[in-house]
Amino acid sequence: MSAPRGQFSSNIGFLMAAAGSAVGLGNIWGFPTKAAQNGGAAFVVVYLLLAFLLAYPALMAELTIGRHARSNMVQALRGISTGPISRLFGNLTGFGGIIVASLILSFYSIVAGWMVAYLAEPFARLLGAGEIANWLTSGSIGRNLLFAAIFSGMTMAIIASGVEKGIERWSTLLMPALIILLLLLIVYVLTQPGAITGLETYLIPDFSHFSWSLVISAMGQAFFSLSLGVGTMLIYGSYLSQQESLPRLGALVTLIDVGIAFTAGLLILPAMYVAQEAGTQIFAASGELIAGPDLILQVLPALFNTMGTAGLFVAIAFFALMTIASVTSSISMLEVPVAFSIENLKLGRKTATLLVGLIIFAISSLIIFNFDSLFVLVISISTEYGQPLLGVALCIFAGWIWRRDEVLKELKKGHENIGSTLFWKIWPWYVRLVCPVLILAAFAQSVGLFSGILDLFT
Repeated sequence: MSAPRGQFSSNIGFLMAAAGSAVGLGNIWGFPTKAAQNGGAAFVVVYLLLAFLLAYPALMAELTIGRHARSNMVQALRGISTGPISRLFGNLTGFGGIIVASLILSFYSIVAGWMVAYLAEPFARLLGAGEIANWLTSGSIGRNLLFAAIFSGMTMAIIASGVEKGIERWSTLLMPALIILLLLLIVYVLTQPGAITGLETYLIPDFSHFSWSLVISAMGQAFFSLSLGVGTMLIYGSYLSQQESLPRLGALVTLIDVGIAFTAGLLILPAMYVAQEAGTQIFAASGELIAGPDLILQVLPALFNTMGTAGLFVAIAFFALMTIASVTSSISMLEVPVAFSIENLKLGRKTATLLVGLIIFAISSLIIFNFDSLFVLVISISTEYGQPLLGVALCIFAGWIWRRDEVLKELKKGHENIGSTLFWKIWPWYVRLVCPVLILAAFAQSVGLFSGILDLFT
């Protein structure tokens, strides 16, 4: 027998859950380093604009479809379809979202497991267990399997507890903790030698970097940072009360997401230059700032090692921050296939969570055993191809397939006069025409289509 459908008990619960889904590892390390590589504040300004010009309208599409249908992604898109072709399209998009969310979580659990291992490493050193500490920061298959399993178990435990007692309760606890840790680390890092140089790199605009590629990069960051395309926000929207104003909640989620991404830049960029001041290399051979896993797992730990005993406590705080960011994102991704299993396969929540979680962990294990050939491939398939194409499909459903009077009827719940607002005058045609074009432009840039076209003319 399937579990009864849950619902967020408050606005704060939804906001913390939705913001937690959006604020993940990509926000903490991806946004700041992209900003540094693309003219600092020039990138930040473009990103902030595009977060509301692209990400917010697409977010509204997912939230509105989700609350209207009050079901998982497959059933939701079937429900607003108007004929056999659109129903088939809905099935393909819905199952595509489940598959892509599962693939993202399969590699995300591995990376998040690294964060948990690096969080445990300072404790091992404080206890004098040097060999264990070294093993925790090794790249061994055993280490990766163990900590991917630990992280997957944490995620499954939260999802198994349900919407209110699991997702909402833990998001409400973890997101304030994340913000407090982030602010404390910023205060500490800004007192270190070299921090001001990093702050200047981040905040002073260099418009010589302004280009089409900068706009596309900012566009992609704005879209993907809000966890759009795979149905996470659609599912969260389905747990919302009908008394809530969707445009207002969507705007708040966008503000929280871009706010935390911007704040993360106040930590990461200064920390990189503090590391350089301490003798750590922060520029790659190409001259670009080091980003991604090399930043998190090499540059910053090298910085912490120069701080002596204080560095151990800074490392604990930093990797606690990264672990929290990982968990708040992973629970939203796991909820996508779990919701389908509960509502379509009629499984209980705990059974569905265990079954889906074990399947995804099996994929993670396969990636770990074939890391060199599968890790980057799975990331590319899911984030570079899957997410943008699914995002376009969801915009098509909201803008072209779902009847406009039904859309307005849903939005009026919690916002009676929405039909006379500027939002309603702009959003319907904007999500129909502008969002798909912008997403496809970002997609084309990310897979190198633009460079291929340019090659034909040079």
